[in-house]
Amino acid sequence: MTLSGGVSAMRTGAWAAGGLGAIFLLFCIAATVGQYPLSIAEVLTALGSLLSGAETGSAAETVVLNIRLPRLAAALLVGLALAASGATYQTVFRNPLVAPDILGVSAGAGLGAVTAIFLSLPVPMIQAFAFVFGLLAVIVVYFMSKLVRGVHDPILVLVLSGVVIGAVMGAGISVLTYLADPYDQLPAITFWLMGSLAGITFDDLMAAWPPVLAGIVPLFLLRWRINLMALDEEEARALGVETGRLRVVLVVAATLMTSSVVAISGTVGWVGLIIPHVARFLVGPEFSRLLPATVLIGAGYLLLVDTIARSSAGIEIPIGILNAFIGAPLFLWILARARRSWR
Repeated sequence: MTLSGGVSAMRTGAWAAGGLGAIFLLFCIAATVGQYPLSIAEVLTALGSLLSGAETGSAAETVVLNIRLPRLAAALLVGLALAASGATYQTVFRNPLVAPDILGVSAGAGLGAVTAIFLSLPVPMIQAFAFVFGLLAVIVVYFMSKLVRGVHDPILVLVLSGVVIGAVMGAGISVLTYLADPYDQLPAITFWLMGSLAGITFDDLMAAWPPVLAGIVPLFLLRWRINLMALDEEEARALGVETGRLRVVLVVAATLMTSSVVAISGTVGWVGLIIPHVARFLVGPEFSRLLPATVLIGAGYLLLVDTIARSSAGIEIPIGILNAFIGAPLFLWILARARRSWR
């Protein structure tokens, strides 16, 4: 390893350690917030009792371990999965506007999940339907963009294809919402579409984290090759990268992560679009640095938004709605600050 490479690795490690420390601090602070306020000491004591197995059953311990811990862990999981998916899509398709929601993945996964809810299927089937429909949306969008010939801006074609497919999937969701049982299925579908982490249990987390892990591990293992996906097809192939096969692997991995977390959280937009841009401002576009930064920032961002959602008003604000109010102005600010290409 060269001296510059060693210095770069040390800086990356320092950034990662600092990010993890900041997330842990934010996690502890978020655990104190709620209808039953707690102190940092009570939160740390409850976490320590969980790790040691010496649970006392106190009120503070019950609140932390049974109510807030699953929800906060879900916020971290959903945030990192959506952010990592967005960074992957943007690199693979060489498009700074691509994200799980813009590309139609979120709408497709949403249609799959709503279909499963409409059919009263269990959580594993909801995840399976979300993955299949999300992957189908990506495939249709990609091939639609390839069918359009003679256009000077393929990025625009890809984005417009995603908008079209997203609208079609949204129409399907509306049809199922209209046909749903108003006393049983409709409230569940409506609440799910607004996006929320309320009611998350450890069983939900156990169903979601294995697919997320299965999706994110290939991204870390292939992070050096993913850098070459930002090049033209001919240049990448000249360097020994089979772009077609690699693109399939990356799209499947990103779609698996997105669909898995959408199945438990509902529709949560903007994370996959704005967080990769924020990470690029901090660490640059090199994917081996971009991916860890995106994961950490995405996890911390959604944890912060969820804490605001459940503590800023007398009633809880659905996280999908609050995130839109925060994400849209933040993205406009990013556009205003961007003076050069994202690449």
